[in-house]
Amino acid sequence: MTPTAGYSDPRALAALIAKLREVTCGLDRKLTFMEVCGTHTHSVAKAGLRRMMPPAVRLISGPGCPVCVTPVDYLDRALALAVLPDTIVCTFGDLMRVPSSGASLEQARAEGAQVEVVYSPRDALELARRRAEARVVFLAVGFETTAPTIAGALAEAEADRVTNFFLLPGNKTMPQVMRVLVDDQELEVHGFLLPGHVSVITGWRMFSFLADEFGIPGVVTGFTPTDVAQGVLALARQAADGHATIANQYGRVVTAEGNPQARRLVDRFFEPADSAWRGFGVVPGSGLGLKPEWAHRDASLISVELPAPREPVGCRCGEVLRGVVDPPECPLFASGCDPELPVGACMVSSEGTCSAWYRHERWAGAGA
Repeated sequence: MTPTAGYSDPRALAALIAKLREVTCGLDRKLTFMEVCGTHTHSVAKAGLRRMMPPAVRLISGPGCPVCVTPVDYLDRALALAVLPDTIVCTFGDLMRVPSSGASLEQARAEGAQVEVVYSPRDALELARRRAEARVVFLAVGFETTAPTIAGALAEAEADRVTNFFLLPGNKTMPQVMRVLVDDQELEVHGFLLPGHVSVITGWRMFSFLADEFGIPGVVTGFTPTDVAQGVLALARQAADGHATIANQYGRVVTAEGNPQARRLVDRFFEPADSAWRGFGVVPGSGLGLKPEWAHRDASLISVELPAPREPVGCRCGEVLRGVVDPPECPLFASGCDPELPVGACMVSSEGTCSAWYRHERWAGAGA
């Protein structure tokens, strides 16, 4: 038996759902809980957890997909870099089909642009070693989870004097955008399922402001069906009791302080920066920009011509990311936009909410 086998036990899951019904049966209001992690999004959809919820509980998805929240103008800049002479753009695969104001990176590569799919920033660094005559630009997209590996590649490039390795900074951090969610007048979130992978790096204490400043509970939890159900149950109990704390139900991986060594490595190269999120606009201090002493690694300083940013017509991905609509409320969902021929980023990415709904919930009456 694997160490996590018990976390997928159908009997344990059924018992948790029964307890959740018991806790919420006397409530005179509906509780809305939001997850802000793309892996949670797909876990909820794949296991059918949304349909298992009692009438008093609604699960919604937030901005948990880093590819989805990456704005059009970032992709426009990546495309502009990819067509420069002697320049190679390296990216994770999920970003290849996300539309920019014009073509996607995949389309640009088909037309001759130098775009390479890599599995880690270190793969891009190794390409820079092999192709010393070219400028190699890694698209640094992700949350706190990927930032340490990117910083590690930078540290290695500096130590080995690989001068042709660059980043296009695009990493984002979760706490600031969660403040925006709390203040959103179109939302009323009563609790958050907090991101397990991010919390491994940041520690769960990073999210204490939710309870301390706003009186909103949060639970860090894992990704199996019982993990998520335990998290929802913990949120429901707090809401029913009228108190708010940050609970850590992923103690087998997450601590209060996270990974100090990884955080120090990130802090060596990066500092907070204002960053644009699809659906949110610019969120102050929510990005990671290279510190001035590392400007020689910053591909955003390379001069390129950019078009006026343009989102796909009819796409409601931005509203989906804010949790104000569910994917089926977008007129393009499963009608001109699907994982094979995606229009918006939320359908492109493997962590996207629209992708999760399309693959697992579109025939099941989810949310009814």
